[in-house]
Amino acid sequence: MKVCVLLSGGMDSVAAFYEVLQSHEVVACLSFDYGAKHNAREIPFAKLHAERNGVLHQVIPLDFMNRLFKSDLLQSGGSIPDGHYAEESMKQTVVPFRNGIMLAIAAGYAESIEADALVIAAHSGDHAIYPDCREPFMQAMATAMTEGTYAKIQLLRPFIATDKAGIARRGAELGIDFAETWSCYKGQEIHCGVCGTCVERREAFVLAGLPDPTCYEQAPALPTLA
Repeated sequence: MKVCVLLSGGMDSVAAFYEVLQSHEVVACLSFDYGAKHNAREIPFAKLHAERNGVLHQVIPLDFMNRLFKSDLLQSGGSIPDGHYAEESMKQTVVPFRNGIMLAIAAGYAESIEADALVIAAHSGDHAIYPDCREPFMQAMATAMTEGTYAKIQLLRPFIATDKAGIARRGAELGIDFAETWSCYKGQEIHCGVCGTCVERREAFVLAGLPDPTCYEQAPALPTLA
C-alpha cells in the first residue's frame, strides 16, 4: 500500500514512520508549520528522517492558525504551563481542531499523489484534554476521508493500541535514536524537562525501562496526579 505519513518530528510520529516503512511504500511525509513555539525545533528532525530514508518531505505552512487561533502552544499565545500532561492547565496548549485541519489537507494531498492511505501516530495514551486526539474523532475523520475521496483514502493508526511507553519500546526495537526527535513545547535550545510533553516523554522511557537519550534543562522528580 502507498502511504503518506504525518511526520511532525516528535517521537511518536518518527516511530510510526519507521513502523510503516516495514510493511508499506511510504511515498511522502508531511509536516505542518502552524506557528507552534516548537515547530522550528521539531520539523528539522522530520526532514532528517524522511531524507535519510529517501522519502519526499513536504512542509505545509498554516500561518493563519498562529494569527487567528487561540492557544498557548502558538507563538501568538502565552507561556507554556509546566506540569503533568493530564492536568487541567494543559488545555491552554490545545490548538482548536488542529488535527482535523491537518488531516483534511493531508487527505487531499494523499489523493493528489495517488497514495492509498494516511498514517498518523495516534496512540492509546493520547489525552482526553485534546478532543481531536480521541478515538471517536479519529473514527469520524477516517470515515470522512474514505467517503470524501475517489481513492477511498484510509487512515492508518499503527499505534492505536499502544501507549507512549510501548512506542518507546517499539522504537528501540526499530533502532531509532530518540535523541533525533523533539517533544518540548517551549521550543528552547534543549528540552525544558518540566512542560507536559517533556514530562510525558520522561515517563515513557521510565515505564519502558529504557535509557532516555534526551538532554533536559531540568529533570526533577516526575509529578504524580492526585
